[in-house]
Amino acid sequence: MTDEPKNPPESPDSSPSESDEKRRAAAPPADETPEEKKARLERIIAEAKARKEAAAAAQAAGGDAPKSPSPADEERAAKIAAAKARAAAAKEAAAAKSPAAAPGAEKPASPAKPAAPVAAPGAAGVPKPPVKKKDEGPKPIESPDHPLFKRLRERFGESVEGAFTFVNQLSIHVKADAIVEVCQALRDDAETPFDYLSDLTCVHWPEREESPFEVVYNLYSISKNARVRLKAAAGEAGLDSVTGVWPTANWMEREVYDLFGLSFKNHPDLRRLLLPKDWDGHPLRKDYPLEFMENAWTTRHLPEFTEVQKEQLAQRRAYGLEILQTPDERRIREIFRDGRDPLPKEHK
Repeated sequence: MTDEPKNPPESPDSSPSESDEKRRAAAPPADETPEEKKARLERIIAEAKARKEAAAAAQAAGGDAPKSPSPADEERAAKIAAAKARAAAAKEAAAAKSPAAAPGAEKPASPAKPAAPVAAPGAAGVPKPPVKKKDEGPKPIESPDHPLFKRLRERFGESVEGAFTFVNQLSIHVKADAIVEVCQALRDDAETPFDYLSDLTCVHWPEREESPFEVVYNLYSISKNARVRLKAAAGEAGLDSVTGVWPTANWMEREVYDLFGLSFKNHPDLRRLLLPKDWDGHPLRKDYPLEFMENAWTTRHLPEFTEVQKEQLAQRRAYGLEILQTPDERRIREIFRDGRDPLPKEHK
């Protein structure tokens, strides 16, 4: 009696070389591990399942069942089986490393979660955490050890009141009666000659009854590329002019006199610079009204408006027409006086 062949007969479409190749691929390697063996068997099962599903699908469609799945289907099924085998092997390895639980031992209780804050009765919801305050900005720092302040203090004593640094800018406070001498000393200083007056301005502090004004001198040293700011407090009587130290202070002091009303003694030509000489008030004082208003100067120099013209002008101002603002008031009044239409037809 002859022995039956162990392997099934080859299909007529497959060549001997293809059968040998499949047989070698299915044969287990000599050093195969249990995990690799499990993955190989699952791959073989997945390939057979894929072939069976493909044959059933082809038969349902009315066509001939394919004898073998396509190489793409086999490759996809093999990758899926290999991934599942790796996941199962990793899970088993992790379970083997973890200490086995003693029989009858209870699982450790998970840590209790913090209870959510309970809203107060009648409250709309849980109160929000406080908003983090923004970092404070830079503040002036006293600088009594600055070399320039020390030189001035040694020469003028208490007339130089203090020094402050703000964002790396030095400010020195000087008494009003010593401002000219201090400016001359800074201009002729051997180490840092401040030979250029870049700006002269003023600040109004209405709450200071004795000295409501603070004159600010911005000095610059061209040769040393250094800056310093002098500040001198003054009252209504004003302070001495520094036009003898820097001639450029002429127009700057006139501008401060015009807009702040601060007088400068020994000025060569102290008069208004921007406004008419008989204008009432000083616009940069903080007690000056911001909105336009009829004052004594407009009453003296501009024709009187009728009630209708005042109403028309107020209506046009409400529309934001820049042509009807203060610099052109005289021209607008002349247009009203002549009976012409102040608003051209193309702007209606």
